[in-house]
Amino acid sequence: MELKRVVITGLGALTPLGNNVKDYWDNLIKGVSGCELISHFDTEKFKTKFACELKNFDPADFFDRKELRKIDPYAQYAIIATDQAIIDSALDLEKIDTDDVGVIWASGIGGIQTFMEEMKGYVGADMPRFSPFFIPKMITDIAAGHISMKYGFRGPNYATVSACASSTNAIIDATNLI
Repeated sequence: MELKRVVITGLGALTPLGNNVKDYWDNLIKGVSGCELISHFDTEKFKTKFACELKNFDPADFFDRKELRKIDPYAQYAIIATDQAIIDSALDLEKIDTDDVGVIWASGIGGIQTFMEEMKGYVGADMPRFSPFFIPKMITDIAAGHISMKYGFRGPNYATVSACASSTNAIIDATNLI
């Protein structure tokens, strides 16, 4: 079997160290910690009060209100990081065959925030009901779906879920497909 060279052509990042690759890398090199007191929810009943959360991030800077109702933060992050990676790659999307472009996304779980919100609404309700967006917002492979729909990519499209090895699994799958 002949091994073929595969390269990464573009990068994107939304991390506790920065919301783009440059800020992330600069802070990583400086040894900055992304860990701070939790600000995204009330920690009163928890022993742990710190975590690595995104900072200075407002999804309304990237999506309109209608889109935000339909896309879990998990998929929002994926779309934004992909937008950055495509810009970084300098790919001319007008000159590529979108049938040959696929999306393999990796995560240990999908839209957990959507799941928690729906469960809160279900538990205390006299007449429990779920949002029609519940499953489409929550499933792990929805990030790959949104990216493919946004860019018109019609190649392979799925998510790998392999716990902590999910990203490595996605890179290997992508390499094999290429």
